[in-house]
Formats: sequence, structure tokens, C-alpha cells
Amino acid sequence: MKLSHRDFADVRVISVTENRIDAACAIQFKDEMRHLTDTGPGRVVLDLGSVDFLDSSGLGAVVSALKAVRNGQRLELASLNPSVERVFHLTRMDSIFRIYDTAETAIEGKSDAR
Repeated sequence: MKLSHRDFADVRVISVTENRIDAACAIQFKDEMRHLTDTGPGRVVLDLGSVDFLDSSGLGAVVSALKAVRNGQRLELASLNPSVERVFHLTRMDSIFRIYDTAETAIEGKSDAR
């Protein structure tokens, strides 16, 4: 599982470069997220724009990343494809995460968060 990141003044955007987060890569995803959030600023945005498929293991890995952030640090989501957004909606995780339409609006803190 490959993740890339870009740092801005007060936010780190972590982009998933694979099109799936599933059982086959969930542990690698969690490990990479832990590494990238441990050294990140107070806001971390996970850009899921490339992800077309997220199964229950993938959802669990994203939730684990939320639980693993430092005290005072926030994990937010951006660019959910319709099938991924549906998983978050059906499991009501969309009420737990702040979700932005795009990573750019997340960086700016625009009010399109749901």
C-alpha cells in the first residue's frame, strides 16, 4: 500500500495511490497512516479520490487511523467516490468523520464539509 503526502502550513494531505483499501492491504495501510500521522501537524486530511473500492477491512483500517491520531490531532476525509461514500453513509461513519468534497477545500477549511 503506497501513500503519498503533501504538507501545507497547518495540514498534511495524505493521498491513497491505490484504487482499493481491502483486507489484502489493510495492515499496510494502518502502518503507513500511523507513520505519517505521528509526524504530522494537527490536521490530517486523507484524500480517498483514487479509491474505488473499500471493504469492511478497509473501513476498519480508516477507523483505526482515526483512533491512532495524537491527542488534539484531527483526521478528516476528502474526495470520496460514490461507492466509498456509500460505505461511510451506510455504516454511519459519515457522522464521525468530517468529509470534504475535495482535498483543496479541506486545505482551505471551506464549509463544504458534511
